Amino acid sequence: MNVKRIFGTVLTILGVIGLIYAGYGFVNHSIQSRELIVAGIIGLIFFVSGIGLVKNTKDES
Repeated sequence: MNVKRIFGTVLTILGVIGLIYAGYGFVNHSIQSRELIVAGIIGLIFFVSGIGLVKNTKDES
């Protein structure tokens, strides 16, 4: 069990959820734009760091 790969997957999923939330809020104009920008930036950071962890972690079995 590779902890880095699992953590990278969790970060990627959280990032996707944050980006979808921000996009949905922008389309519906339901929440203030500042909150959506913050959610989008945090989602993007999580997504990029999660992809980086998954990509750079070697499989050692």
